[in-house]
Amino acid sequence: MSALGIHPTALIATSAKLGRDVMVGPFAVIGDEVELGEGCIIHHHAVLQGPSRFGVANVFHPFCVIGGDPQDYTFAGERTELLVGDKNIFREYVTVSRGTRKGGAITRIGSENFFLAYAHIGHDCQIGGSNLFVNAATLAGHVTIGDFATIGALSPVHQFCRVGSYAYVGAATVITQDVPPFSRVVTARATKSFGANSIGLERRGFSAERVKTLQRAFRTLLRSKLNTTQALDALRRDYADSDDVRELVKFIESGERGFVK
Repeated sequence: MSALGIHPTALIATSAKLGRDVMVGPFAVIGDEVELGEGCIIHHHAVLQGPSRFGVANVFHPFCVIGGDPQDYTFAGERTELLVGDKNIFREYVTVSRGTRKGGAITRIGSENFFLAYAHIGHDCQIGGSNLFVNAATLAGHVTIGDFATIGALSPVHQFCRVGSYAYVGAATVITQDVPPFSRVVTARATKSFGANSIGLERRGFSAERVKTLQRAFRTLLRSKLNTTQALDALRRDYADSDDVRELVKFIESGERGFVK
């Protein structure tokens, strides 16, 4: 490393902007219109492309490609962006695409997300914070992820689907409909919901009472003989004082693809 923390073999575009204390390893590539906040670490052979803006203390491991052109037939070189918050970790071979004009032109990632090796974030995805993307978790374009969700290893998420906050998607689970917040969805013989993500919610500091309330709400939603409309009416009536259940109801009512049951 040089005294400035930039290895002499790194390739950095003249239009790139690096904050204080940024470390750039051997053979890393930082392209045009990439902006890095202070304290970011770019390991050897990592590739950052722009236009992209990153907050502080993000870490890029070898051979990841962050901010690449969208994998979309209609993309014709127009200006689109990637916007990333703080303290995200991008492990080996993670790929993140910028947006497309038809999708709003911006892929957005919040803060403190952990992307394990080979995870992929497609164009125009909107991702919150503190999410875990296990190895080879794969988001198609236009996917929305809340906060504190887990997308399991080798799990693809279909374009335009939503995954709510605190949800858990098990390994090798194919997601083609919305995953409600607080839920646990795992493929056994078929993809189905197993109700509240109890263990994950407890780990995130949910009280026993909140977890039990959500467990009861999911039993009404998934295991009663009520149809979805009737079940939502029952949740509104029986859990009017629960912010969590209100969020669950709002999520399902606003969906366009149905939800995993």
